[in-house]
Amino acid sequence: MRDIVGSIESEYRRYKALGEGALKQLHDDELGARETPAANSAATLVWHLSGNLQSRFTEFLTSDGEKPWREREEEFAERHVSRNELTAKWERGWSVLLDTLASLTDDDLHATVHIRAQPLTVHAALHRSLAHTAYHVGQLVYLGKNRRGEAWQYMTIPPGRSAEYNENPTLEKAPRKV
Repeated sequence: MRDIVGSIESEYRRYKALGEGALKQLHDDELGARETPAANSAATLVWHLSGNLQSRFTEFLTSDGEKPWREREEEFAERHVSRNELTAKWERGWSVLLDTLASLTDDDLHATVHIRAQPLTVHAALHRSLAHTAYHVGQLVYLGKNRRGEAWQYMTIPPGRSAEYNENPTLEKAPRKV
């Protein structure tokens, strides 16, 4: 049975789609741009999120989620990459996550996994990761909105359109797995 795991997977897919929608609205030369020297660029956020997903969900049930091969500090380095490199990095992290989620059932939710040697139930680790993912996808959306301004294409309910949306709520379900 996968009712709960399926629900969590749907939320991840919804955030994946939001992140991709934000990244598509950035121009190629904006992918590595930082708003301030201390801010993260879209490329930095993609590198970090991908590194985190790969580390956490590789051998999810059997090894610590903070892998010795992960170079977390390097994820935050300034980088200027092509859109193809960015997309490939993004997809690597998401494919590890989604492959792992596809293998889980609701029976796995009470098993114990470890992150940095700290024990967590699978459901707690999934919720923690989902919140982390949503946080960084929100940053990508924020970056995109700042860059596009009035030209921003909303992927959620546009301001002033709530009543219209409520008549036909089409954004309530995550994209289906193909």
